[in-house]
Order: sequence, then C-alpha cells, then structure tokens
Amino acid sequence: MRRAHSPMLQCLALVVLALLLVGAGFGIRQPFNVDEERFLGVSLEMLHSGSWVIPHRAGEIYGDKPPLFMWAVAFFIWLTGSPGQALYIPGLLSAATTTAVLYDLGRRLWCQRVGRIAALLFLATYQTYSVLRVGQIDSFLCLWIAVGFYGMARHLLLGPAWGWFYLACLAMGLGIISKGVGFLPALMLLPYVYAVRKGWQGVAIMPGHGRRWAVGFLMLLSGCAVWLAPLLANVWLHGGAEELAYLKEILLHQTGDRFASAWDHREPFWYFLTVIPQYWLPLVLALPWLVPVWRRQLQRHDGRLLVLLGWVVLVVLFFCLSTGKRKLYIFPAVPGLVLAAAPMVPWLLRRWFGDRPKRRSVFNSVAVAWFFLWFVRGFVEPYTDGPNPHEKLMAEAARMTSSAELVLVGWREGHWLFARQPLVHFGFADPLAIEHAALWLRTHPEAYAMVPVAEIERCFLRNKARAVGSTSRAEWVIVGPDADNGQCSPTTPARAFHFSWGDTGR
Repeated sequence: MRRAHSPMLQCLALVVLALLLVGAGFGIRQPFNVDEERFLGVSLEMLHSGSWVIPHRAGEIYGDKPPLFMWAVAFFIWLTGSPGQALYIPGLLSAATTTAVLYDLGRRLWCQRVGRIAALLFLATYQTYSVLRVGQIDSFLCLWIAVGFYGMARHLLLGPAWGWFYLACLAMGLGIISKGVGFLPALMLLPYVYAVRKGWQGVAIMPGHGRRWAVGFLMLLSGCAVWLAPLLANVWLHGGAEELAYLKEILLHQTGDRFASAWDHREPFWYFLTVIPQYWLPLVLALPWLVPVWRRQLQRHDGRLLVLLGWVVLVVLFFCLSTGKRKLYIFPAVPGLVLAAAPMVPWLLRRWFGDRPKRRSVFNSVAVAWFFLWFVRGFVEPYTDGPNPHEKLMAEAARMTSSAELVLVGWREGHWLFARQPLVHFGFADPLAIEHAALWLRTHPEAYAMVPVAEIERCFLRNKARAVGSTSRAEWVIVGPDADNGQCSPTTPARAFHFSWGDTGR
C-alpha cells in the first residue's frame, strides 16, 4: 500500500495528467494563428534548405527570434513525419517537465501533499492552457524556465547543490537562444542574497565559493554558444551584408531596442494588472486569504517564501518595465506563484470548509469539473476554429493559375506555409510590393500576382482581377499581366526572393 503513494508514482501520475490535459486534441490541432504558421514554416524551411544557423522565411532571412525552438520543431517533424503534430510536442514536454518540477520541489521543501497541490494548481491555471497548447516559442521557453527554476531552487533553498545550479545555468543559456528572456530564473538570486544577509531561515548559506559561482556564468554562456558560436563563425567566414545585418538585428534590435522602445504590442506600465485576474485563475480568487498568510510567514523570516514570491514579483516587474507587453509574457512567474501558494492551501481548505463535508464535496466536484472542461476544450477548439483559411486560399490560387509562378503582395506566413507553387516576393514588409509586382509581371508574362483587394487599383484594373478567397486580414484576387493599368512605374526592387516547397512532402 505504501508503494502506491511513493513519490515516483505520484509524480508519474501527475505528469500523465498534465499530458492528458495539455495534450487533449493532439493530432487534430493544426497551425492556425500567425505565430504557429510562422514558426512551423521556418522549421520546415530549415529542413528544406539546410540553413540551420540563420533561419529563413520564404527565402528571406528571418531575424525576429533565435532558432532553438525552430530546431526542436524541425527535429520532431523529422522524427514523426507530421508537421501538424511536431509543432505542439515542445509544449507537451514543457507541461510534463514543469509539473514534475513543481511536485518535486513542493515535496522537498514541505511535504508530498504540498507537492501534489503545487502541480495541480499549475495544471488548473488558465494561462497554462493558453500558452502550452499553442505551437509558439513561449510554450518551449517554459521548459527551460522550469529546469532553471528547479536547479536554482535546489541550490538556493535546499543546497548547496552545485550540480543543479550548473544545470540551471545551462538551461538559462538554452532559454536565451529560444527567446532572449531565458535568463529569468537568475532573478531568484536577488531575494536569496537579501535573505542570506538578513539571516532568514530556509535558505542555503554558501560563503565564498566565488569560482564556483563564476562557473555558473560560464555554463550559461556555453548554453548560448550552442547557437552563437556557429553563427559567429558563419558570419566571420561566409557572411555578407545580409548576414551582418541579421547579426545586428537579432543581438541588438530584437533584444535591447525591443525592450526599451517596442514597436509592437505597446501597453502601459500597469497592463499586467488587467491580465492577471483572468489568466491566473483560479488561484487569484484565493489572494484575499493568501496575502495575509504570506505576510505573516514573511514576518517570521521564511526564506523559502521570500525567494519564491520575490521571484514572482521581479518577473512581473521586469515585463512591466518593457514598453512592449503581451499577456503570455508573465507566464514564467506562474510556477513560483503556485509553489508559494501550495503550502497554504490545506489551511485555506480547513478555514473555508471546517467540518462541513458537503461544502468540501461541492468544492471537489467543481475542481474535477474544471479539469474535465479543459480536457474537453482541447478537442472542441480544433472544430470551432475550422480549417485554416490560408490553406484553402493557396490551394485555390494554385488551381486558378495552373501552379504557375505566383507573386505575393501584402502576404502573411500562411500564404507561404501552404503555398503549392513557386513563389516570388520582394521582402516580408516591402511597402512598394504591389508596384514591384506590376513590374515583375511586365517582364514575366507567364506569372500571376495575388493582391489584397484594398490595394488592387494602385497598379491593376479591378475588372480584370479574379477573386480567389478571403482570410481574416483581406479579400484576395489573382491578376495577370493583362490587368496592368500602367499607372505604376517603380524602380527595380533591391532583391526578388524566390521560394518553392518542391517535393518536401509538407
């Protein structure tokens, strides 16, 4: 009987639950939003072209994000042969890892019951599903945040454990080359140093060891070097102007510049205060009771709670300071929050229900229903979303043009991902794309162009355009050289990008 309650079996059961809840609908979900289309397309193009160090989007260098997530997706495409499934496997790995991490830390810091509660609170959180069920970088970043969080907690709260600290640093380095904020677990050092200096209980005291701490920084750099070393070598040996521009874009513009002066998703400092009440449900409902308990524990100098809550506050504050904000940015703070709340839950339940078993039974029923609804939603969402409109659009475009060369104007990632014919474009954000398309058709009479209806009359005759379909952004039409209205006289584009999926089995 005791073996049925062993930590290993409990952890395994919770991991299976995580895979069932987050993986619900796996196999029927397909890329739908722009992020999923982009990252799946970049991953497929890596397999298609063999350009692993510098990612590309339809033949043009893609400089917005580091490539580790795309490497992972490409690996799972190669492993499974199914792009639609491979895109979601990193999120499943993150769910399983974070659940196991929270259970084990709760068990070691307090007891097995607290470990179970921490894992279940994480799986009950609304934002867990909104992030881990989608095929985008943040679902993969959570994996490295979880490993870094675990290693830092084992070292700072249960240590000394230098091996776990070095693993945490390596994970942070890999997190950085997934998305620049992979270093977030290192913020735990700030409340930890305060707790040590003030003599708080529950933290590991490690005087000296300067060299050992420095090795951690080297481990972080080695994680970054998995990509940065071949990138720098590639640019040094073979790089031209485009590669140098990419290096500047990815290392400077997409990191420091984006944090200090974002050009997308600009929100006020207090934006996340409007996000947390919804996305951190149901735990936020208990905050009126949790905050006083946390305050009393902190007054008793509980270093464990200080490090965990201090880290949560620092993560949220870090993203508040950025001018660009999205709801999913604060998700890395959730593991710290649920682990800080978990030891208080048994006390809360006793206070709320006492010796009233009927109320406790209602609470248990609501909890089970909450998890069940998330499981069902995983199967319902793919059907409510319906088929990807870009897939239908590009199939119709290939039929109407007999799969001839197609010039893209005002295109998005879905056009490229689902293309069934050779493509030509002049850069993802070329403001003169329609004028360049008109020039291209004059010199390539066998080609066609796909243009948003709103822009058609700049260079083409509306009555000679053929409707091809619509997406959420626009109505689209096909035009040939005979539709040229002669009103556009552009200069030759700096570069025309050619791309075709060929026979990749995509």
